[in-house]
Amino acid sequence: MLPPIRFSSARSLASALAVASLLLVGCQSEHVEEEVSVSESASRKAPVAKIENVVDTHWGVEVDDPYRYMEDVEDPYVEEWFRGQAAYAQDILEALPQRQELLERLVELDQGAPFRTSGVKELANGDVFYFRREAGENSEKLYVQKPGDEEPRLLVDPEALSTEGEEHYSLGVYQPSWDGKYVVYGLAQGGSELTTYHIMEVASGDVVDAPITNVETAYNRPQWTQNGEGFYYSRRRDLPEDAPVTEIYKQTSVRYHPLGADPAKDPVVAGFGLSERLPLLDTDFPSIVITPGSDYAVLKVKHGDNNEISLFSAPRTSLLGGDILWSRISEEADLVKDFIAVGNDIYLMTAEDAPRYRLVRTSLAEPDYQKASVVIPAGEMVLSGVNAAKDALYIDALIDGVSTVLRLVPGGDVERLEMPRGGAAYVSAISPLIDGARMYESSWIQGGVRFRYDPESGTFTDDGLVPQGAFDAMEGFVAKDVLVTSHDGTKVPLSILHRADLELDGSNPTIVAGYGSYGISMDVSFSTIRMAWIEQGGIYAIAHVRGGGEYGKEWHYAGRMSTKANTWLDLIASTEYLIDQGYTSAAHVAPMGGSAGGILVGRSITDRPELFGAAVVQVGMLDAIRAETTTNGVPNIKEFGTVTEEQGFKDLLAMSAYHHVEEGVDYPATLLTHGFNDPRVNPWMSGKMAARMQAVNEGDSDVLLRIDFDAGHGIGSTREQILEQYADIFAFLFAELKKPSA
Repeated sequence: MLPPIRFSSARSLASALAVASLLLVGCQSEHVEEEVSVSESASRKAPVAKIENVVDTHWGVEVDDPYRYMEDVEDPYVEEWFRGQAAYAQDILEALPQRQELLERLVELDQGAPFRTSGVKELANGDVFYFRREAGENSEKLYVQKPGDEEPRLLVDPEALSTEGEEHYSLGVYQPSWDGKYVVYGLAQGGSELTTYHIMEVASGDVVDAPITNVETAYNRPQWTQNGEGFYYSRRRDLPEDAPVTEIYKQTSVRYHPLGADPAKDPVVAGFGLSERLPLLDTDFPSIVITPGSDYAVLKVKHGDNNEISLFSAPRTSLLGGDILWSRISEEADLVKDFIAVGNDIYLMTAEDAPRYRLVRTSLAEPDYQKASVVIPAGEMVLSGVNAAKDALYIDALIDGVSTVLRLVPGGDVERLEMPRGGAAYVSAISPLIDGARMYESSWIQGGVRFRYDPESGTFTDDGLVPQGAFDAMEGFVAKDVLVTSHDGTKVPLSILHRADLELDGSNPTIVAGYGSYGISMDVSFSTIRMAWIEQGGIYAIAHVRGGGEYGKEWHYAGRMSTKANTWLDLIASTEYLIDQGYTSAAHVAPMGGSAGGILVGRSITDRPELFGAAVVQVGMLDAIRAETTTNGVPNIKEFGTVTEEQGFKDLLAMSAYHHVEEGVDYPATLLTHGFNDPRVNPWMSGKMAARMQAVNEGDSDVLLRIDFDAGHGIGSTREQILEQYADIFAFLFAELKKPSA
């Protein structure tokens, strides 16, 4: 058991960061910057946070919290402190000698392609809807392209909606009706993810209904009826302003909106306490799935952030008829992670007796999970998602952590589709009314291409929606995958990206990035942002730590709750490998992670501070003990645990970086970034960690808290916000990791 945590008084920061002269590779300028001290470049000092200690006792253990008051971010003192920290960080970051050049290069790389698209949806009539962002634009916009049209038509431009001084709008989810006559789309402001639905008539571009507020979009999408007369959606309760924040995500309900009706009168179809046939908890997230060609609707129940879902079916014709005759398909204990309905059958991807998942089938009319027939048995391959087109099932899978696509005609054999370039592949757009699918193929160091697969000819055709950018196929870069032996002998995959001419002299600035939660894999992907780091001689390594999904459920469960330590110990082992092999050394390496990856980075630097020269935490979960008091805390209990159980408290204390910051330790220079409107990880998580590290840090390394007051968790951030943040991060890391002059 860890001893009670005691804190001393705050003291002033020592700020003597030496910034070496850094030149961009390929830059025409030949001048050399003089060495600059951060303390000389900053016009103000970091404000010192007052201490008002609160002591909680959990299961006989006293836990101090000297900055508990920061949890009230609306308190004038707290907001002033955050703004002071933001100003201090901005002064330092903007003065870094390589920062402006990095920003210009990030913008140049980002604008290498004429446009980028995402969220493609293809309809049976040939209409194609998608988000598109032109080079130089700040936000994604919604377009539609009809058969024969040379250019798409703009439907929704979020940049045109904001008035001067107002927080920016961003598009989130959208869903066209099956005939393409209408589209429902969600808008949120300032990265808050507080989404409002609007309904547009596509032909005229007119908004035709009253907006629907307070909708839940994290786990579902609107589901149109087949006749296009309305759609099902999930909505949160309307709560009084003084309601506890922990109530916000409770008692989500499924409603039906008939076009033209008052949203306040939309009937509730499913929810907590509504039906004895639906034994829902108040923390569950229900949503409806409608599939053309099926007589049945499927109710998906997400149990917080747990991957295992419960499923129910009911005749579609009964959904608006009062007492709905729900039939249970599967329960949480059946370990079903994904599903797809095909006609009156349902295919279930389950981890029961299959730690890497198997695919089974049962009836929607009379579901019986225990007697479900096996379609794809358990094996070495990890099944990660199941989708249905008109002709076949298309299944996302992982082979040694690399994504591939399988095709299965019902009653036939499983076929692995070989992509044209031999890269990692993912299903990116599919419809039960259309043969074939669109697939995205990518690699670590080359830009991706979206292909349309024709099952009749077995051929792939570039769909033109992802044009190759000028920097998507740069030469002179390599990606290498290795297996690293972790602390307990487990082999952990590590992907290493760098310039081909890299010298293994131990001096290379190196980022070791990771996540390690919720069974989410660090999939192969191309990023011009990453290339901005690599082309300057930096190494970018991706540690596929436990807690992710690279090897299925067993890999996930080996890095959660009581086994969570494996997550940061795997990253530490990956870092030691890079040092042992001569890629870098302790002074030149930094862990980087965000959100739940804050646990990964925070505990890496508090466990082994001498192993790293710097660290970056983005919107990080850093105070695990207080997490369940937040809006998003209750849904996360099944991933991390609860302090209301003794073992849960022990697990949370072990993973809480804030509570492992100790007096007299020389911690690496650390940059914490956060959006002040973050609904998923509260900004006070980073605030507390920054205050604590600034108060106790024994060395001369600075701790910076970068706050964006017009952003949230990163979802909905503009491209300008994203590129500015990475210019700060890379400039900070190049300075701290002392990259030699070119």
